[in-house]
Parts: sequence; C-alpha cells; structure tokens
Amino acid sequence: RAESETVSMEHEKFGSQIPICEPAWYQGAKSPYYRKSHAEFRNRVRKFVDERIVPNIDDWIDLPKGYPKNLHVTAFQEGIQGIIYEAKYGGTRPADFDAFHELILWDEMGRIGGTGILGQMAINSMALPPILLAGSKQQKDRVAKDVIQGRKNISLCISEPGYGSDVANIETKAELKGDYYIVNGAKKWISGALMADFFTVAVRTGTKQDGLSGLSLLLMDKEMPGISIRKMRTSGDHSHHIGFITFEDVKVHKSNLIGQEGMGFYYVVFNFNHERFIIAAGTCRMARMCYEEALNWSLERKTFGKELHQHQAIRMKLAEMAFRIESLQDNLEKVAYQFSQGVPDKEMGEMCALLKVNASRTFEYCAREASQIFGGSSIVREGRGKVIERLSREVRSSAIPGGSEEILLDFAMRSTLSKAKKLRSML
Repeated sequence: RAESETVSMEHEKFGSQIPICEPAWYQGAKSPYYRKSHAEFRNRVRKFVDERIVPNIDDWIDLPKGYPKNLHVTAFQEGIQGIIYEAKYGGTRPADFDAFHELILWDEMGRIGGTGILGQMAINSMALPPILLAGSKQQKDRVAKDVIQGRKNISLCISEPGYGSDVANIETKAELKGDYYIVNGAKKWISGALMADFFTVAVRTGTKQDGLSGLSLLLMDKEMPGISIRKMRTSGDHSHHIGFITFEDVKVHKSNLIGQEGMGFYYVVFNFNHERFIIAAGTCRMARMCYEEALNWSLERKTFGKELHQHQAIRMKLAEMAFRIESLQDNLEKVAYQFSQGVPDKEMGEMCALLKVNASRTFEYCAREASQIFGGSSIVREGRGKVIERLSREVRSSAIPGGSEEILLDFAMRSTLSKAKKLRSML
C-alpha cells in the first residue's frame, strides 16, 4: 500500500481519552499502520459489542448451553464475522484487507472481557484454515460458507489426555479399511466442542515411530456414530465450553481426508502463528481493561483519608501496567505489519511465540495488580470489582492454549540458536 496513504491519515479521536485506556491511535497519536477503512471497521465492531453483547453479558455467561448460537449470524450480517475470509468462500473481506483489520477485530472483541461470548468466532478461524488451504472442493462447499456466515461452527481437535503441546506423539488412530477410516481415541481441552457442528481432527494414520510425518487431518461431523462429547468445567466463565471428545470405531469416509495423508502437522502448524497472534490481540485488550478499571477505581475509592491514586504505591502499580501494555501493543503492531507485508509464515515462528508470551505475562501482571488495587472487591462476582474478578480467572486461558509459555520460549530459543550456529559456521 502507498506509504503516503497511511502516514498522512488523520483519525478522529475515539473511545476513552484517558491515556493507555485505548490504543494510542484511538487517542490521536500518529501511526503508519491505520487507514480510513480500519477506523470504520473499528467503529463497527465497537458498536456491535456495546449494543449486542455488553448488555447481555451477565445473563449469558452461565447459560448451560452457552451464548446464543445465532449471535454468529448477526455478527456476519453486521459485517464483522466474515471480514477475514475471501468472498469466494462467503466472506466479506474488503479489497484493502490486511492484518490490521484482524488485529482490530480481536482487540475490540477482547472488550467482552473473558466471558467466552462469541469465543467460537476465534476457534472457527483456527479450525477452518486447514480446509481452505488443503481441503477438497467438496469439503470447502460443505463447510466454509456455513461457518463463515454463522450458521455452523467448527472446532480444532489436536490435544489429547496424554499430549498437549507434544503434537508429534498424539495417539488418536485412523486406520484405513476399504473406503473408510476407522477412528479411535480421545481429544481433550477442545474449545467449542459442544457448539461445533464439524471438527478438524488430527489423527495418526502412520506409526508412532513416524512422529509428525504420521499425522493426518480428517473433517468429521459431530453427528457421526461413535462420537461422544462431554463438557469440562473450567476456571473461567462457561458461555463457551471446553470439551472432552471420545471416538469409538467412528467410520469416516476417505473423502474426508484433508489434503494428503501424512501432511496433517504441516496444515496445522501453518495456522499456529495466526492462532498465537489472535490470542495475543485479545489478551492485550484484557490487560488494558485491567488497567482502565484499576485507574478509574483509584479515582473513586478513598483509603486513609486519601483517594487511592494519591498513594505512591498505587501510582507505581498503574505505571508498571501502562508501560507493559504499550510495549505489548507495539509488539502486536510489529507482527501485524509483517503479516500485512506477506512475510512467509515459516519466518514468523519465533516472533509470534515471543509475542504470545509477552501478552500472557502482561495480562497476568495487570490482572494481579488490578486485583491488589481493588482489594476485596476483586474476589467477588458482583459490584464494582466484578470485571477484575472475571478477568483474573482468564489469565491461564491466555497463558496455556496455543502453546504454553515454557514451550514457546524454548521453541523461540531453539530456533534462534539453530540460526546462530549456521551464521557462525559461515564466518
């Protein structure tokens, strides 16, 4: 895109104008990244969240079956859910779409505040890409349009009771017998398992010794005989469920193989960086919410004859939160710019791994310090501190899914050291 198109763009101030409570470009700061279409999309998502979701949060978070599924249809009709997908699949991606539209989407959706409401939108964006990348026309026709337009949902099934980040050793077995794969095994911690109509399932079609090269992906329908799903209670709110899925002699026609046999890990890892990016974007907004709630509380609450903010210890907590959030926002925009410039996904691994760790640790810090500022109000699910109580229960849901902090840090350093050795050998 033309440099002058972004550098000279002036944006109207938007949202809260208290410093750090919104991204800097919302508050008039100059940025080379955002155009008029970004601001228009941001306004649209903010209006949708404020009018369609926020008034219903307290009613929806504990519904036994989760938030209303037709909310996805509404999100599509209002130009939100379909923006990241091409028109040929039923999406509403604009001609000038880039990663900053998606950054805005997940940032603004993060304002829902860890309730899980519309959480399936993010899961769909993780489970559908392998089909769009490698699936057959029949598979795309069967799934893509309905998912993108909100009528159906799809979940990604990788983790198992014995294997989370250790994808190479998953055991769910798919044995080809004639025209059908017979699938046996179990998947655990599956986001949206109860809401999904379809599953993108990682299975072992090779031997255990084949490792990653023995993995394949199957497109499965939740109504297939032999599939059973149960809800797993979690530490966060329950409007978007985590599930345990069992496969017992499930017959899956070989036409449901996504791409080529033995290429499953490649199709999944293709989307890992995107997954970490969108988790980081929503997490950044939740950290920012912690700061905003705590700052406003410090202006309202009095202790020992002073407003909270008049205590130096409180100001230091807010300052520490502020610089971590701003650093994370800059990190997000750097990664979004790489995506927008077409940097190959294989070159983004270390960057996205460190971004996600930065996000989860920033959120963890901000949730803790906001809780300290709110005191006892932050541990009850009512009153002025209920947002902080809710956000605090979401910290681990940012730190573990998509790759735990330890796994990602080790991956980033192993990749860096491998490159360092190659460079040094050339001296």
